[in-house]
Amino acid sequence: MAEETRPVAASEALKTSAGFFRGLSGKLLLLTIVFVMLAEVLIFAPSVATMRIRWLEDRLNTAAAAAVVVDGLQNVELPRSVQKDTLMATGTKAIVIRRKDASRMIALTDMPLEIKGEYDVANSTAFGAIRDAFDTLLFGGDRVIRVYGPLGESDATIELLMKDASLRKAMLVYSRNVFVLSLIISLITAALIFLAINRMLITPIRRMTANMQEFSNDPADPGRVLVPPEGRDELAVAGQHLASMQRELQKTLKQQKSLAELGLAVSKINHDMRNILSSAQLISDRLADVDDPVVKRFAPTLLRTIDRAVGYTREVLSYGRTTEAEPHRRFVALKPLVSDVAELLAIDPQAGIDFQIQMQDDIEVDADSEQLFRVVHNICRNAVQALTNHEPEDGRPRLVTVSAMRVGSVVTISVDDTGPGMPPKARENLFAAFRGSARSGGTGLGLAIARELVLAHGGTIALVEKPTPGTLFRIELPDRPVPLDAFRSKFRH
Repeated sequence: MAEETRPVAASEALKTSAGFFRGLSGKLLLLTIVFVMLAEVLIFAPSVATMRIRWLEDRLNTAAAAAVVVDGLQNVELPRSVQKDTLMATGTKAIVIRRKDASRMIALTDMPLEIKGEYDVANSTAFGAIRDAFDTLLFGGDRVIRVYGPLGESDATIELLMKDASLRKAMLVYSRNVFVLSLIISLITAALIFLAINRMLITPIRRMTANMQEFSNDPADPGRVLVPPEGRDELAVAGQHLASMQRELQKTLKQQKSLAELGLAVSKINHDMRNILSSAQLISDRLADVDDPVVKRFAPTLLRTIDRAVGYTREVLSYGRTTEAEPHRRFVALKPLVSDVAELLAIDPQAGIDFQIQMQDDIEVDADSEQLFRVVHNICRNAVQALTNHEPEDGRPRLVTVSAMRVGSVVTISVDDTGPGMPPKARENLFAAFRGSARSGGTGLGLAIARELVLAHGGTIALVEKPTPGTLFRIELPDRPVPLDAFRSKFRH
């Protein structure tokens, strides 16, 4: 029972223990998001540096437009209020136009300025632009910087002094927008990749995994063989190989089952045949003592032949399992059947073993006579073998007693002996073939056969505890139910 439920429990544990993010689907989704975000980070560095350069160029162009107008008014100094308005409009602290031969201050605030950095927007390198961009993001916000670049197509240079607070704010807004956009892109990309790979990879893998779990629960069921997917990709080829392996495994299991059934069938036949041949061997031993020339001539050959047959039956005992034929039941006189068992046992009078039959002469059992004979013979033979090498305590006789009684539609048969009793190991595997033997060299098939035959009759067989030494087996065999039509027919007559 435990072996049958173990694969199912393991299968359920596999299904419940792995959450979404522990499975391949969840891991694939997370890795896709992480990798897309990493790619966006790598793209973000040059993009934010380019944004910073463009922002500074826009400020230079705006300041240059105002500076060109003022520069056209030679020897005219702008009023302080106009300078202030110009600086506010361009977001700068000072505007200077530089030429090779002269420089002109277009506008300037009254506050003292301490310049923290100088940037040439026209000649910055890619690495320098990225470095300056992260410097502004991390440390900027309240610093005065000097920015300069060419004034249009002329050889003049426009120069600005400005705080980088507005620049940093614009860069932070840009970074936020890039992050949100990158997150959206990564989610959409991850979802599309997830759906595509889940359809092409994860779903077929799950299907094969579920099939392997179901197949392991019942490998003999042909309906559990995987139907391989069509195609020539790796998963399709793997599914085709898996289906082929499952079919081959089923063929192997079927062959092994047939061999096991054949093996136990041969074991059962040889077990009972060995018992019969052993009895014939005892009778042949007695024939050797008969003072008849013909008997004395053929007795040695007969003995050798029987010895070979007994040895052969021991050698061909093998493992396996099979079921007995359906019993052909009829009402059988029980006492003559038990008498035949006693006669076949051929108990040696010198052994001191007494065989007693205690039952009424008219008692009948609804059973298959041959199968019931095998049941009683196997149990009685075990009892005789147990008594052969056992000396009862307190001088009690060596006795095997077969008794029976009918109560209603059930016949109870008891086989009792005064032997040493069942050892603990034999009790644990009482009706198990090849494990329930109580003596050295035994196979344990006798009780296994007896139990199977009794169960086929709808009865029971059990080892009964008793206060005195010995072994007591009790068999209960019920009569078959009488069909209603047969009962009415009998009643009418």
